[in-house]
Amino acid sequence: MALSVRNYDPAVFVGADLIAGGVISSNAPTGNGIGYATGAGGAVTQLTNRSTGVTLSKLCGAITTDATSLAAGAEASFVVTNTTVAVGDVVVVAARSGQTADTSIPVVTAVAAGSFTITLTNIHASTADTGAMIINFVVIKAVGA
Repeated sequence: MALSVRNYDPAVFVGADLIAGGVISSNAPTGNGIGYATGAGGAVTQLTNRSTGVTLSKLCGAITTDATSLAAGAEASFVVTNTTVAVGDVVVVAARSGQTADTSIPVVTAVAAGSFTITLTNIHASTADTGAMIINFVVIKAVGA
């Protein structure tokens, strides 16, 4: 059974949980789709080097890495302390901007209660990544059972 919510009063849903036993989808071709609203995210800038951890306890946001050079073929990992993350969650990252000639890619390499680890890998054979990268992230809440 499909439930269509049209012309709803937003005040009715403020602070309310929505639990669906079926599919939740958006058919808006150019709208906001499905995601987090303004205020759910945050931003943080990494200090010192590309292995320095950061803290941002938000469900989504942006991390600006330090501009320390990452040599061709090298990797650097750092921990993001985030109290919204549970061990079963899925954290997705994407490079927004900043990498030198598209050399480095971010990947989540570990998820734990209260943190996740991002590893930056410079995939270029000869060019160092010398720019600060902005990494978008989102936490997708999940359960094991």
